Amino acid sequence: MCDNSIPVKSAIKKEKLICFIRTILRPIILFVPILALTVTHLYAQQKFSTEKGEVSFTSNAELEIIKASSNKVRGILDPSSNQFAFTVEINSFKGFNSDLQREHFMDNYMEAEKYPRASFSGKLIEQVDFSKDGEYDVRAKGDLDVHGQKQIRILKSKMTVRNGTLFIESKFSIPLDEHSILIPKIVNQKIATEIEVSFKASMSTH
Repeated sequence: MCDNSIPVKSAIKKEKLICFIRTILRPIILFVPILALTVTHLYAQQKFSTEKGEVSFTSNAELEIIKASSNKVRGILDPSSNQFAFTVEINSFKGFNSDLQREHFMDNYMEAEKYPRASFSGKLIEQVDFSKDGEYDVRAKGDLDVHGQKQIRILKSKMTVRNGTLFIESKFSIPLDEHSILIPKIVNQKIATEIEVSFKASMSTH
């Protein structure tokens, strides 16, 4: 007669070991997808955005200085990829020296109905630690789209991270001929061929 007690005991021990491993691994297996979803959600929250960025421009010509601004710049910046995008509606600009001048700006020069917005989108060249307070001098490389004409530009900016808020400031110039903005000869002494632009924004995460 054969003695099967040893194989039976071995099988019982093996089964108990498998049950023990399953008991240990089950919460880990359940936790992994939850952790992945949490991390994904946190990364999604880390994007900086604004609905009220400010942009202003100055035309400093021989016979006239023209200034206008908008506080309705919309933008988003993704710290995980350093990518950004900003846009402003042309008809949101206010200022100018007269209502007629603003009308000419919208209709004759910017053709706002045909090209309703200007934008700048691309990627930061330098790395920024958005997780801690600090000031950074960075360069932003991307497509500057004005009057339907895109130009690749590298714009210098100052970024300040303070208490979880991102502040951006930048100054640059836009040559009108690079964006096919034509100025009639009759007013070429009143409108500069190169426009000075200032931009600033306060961005927060959501």
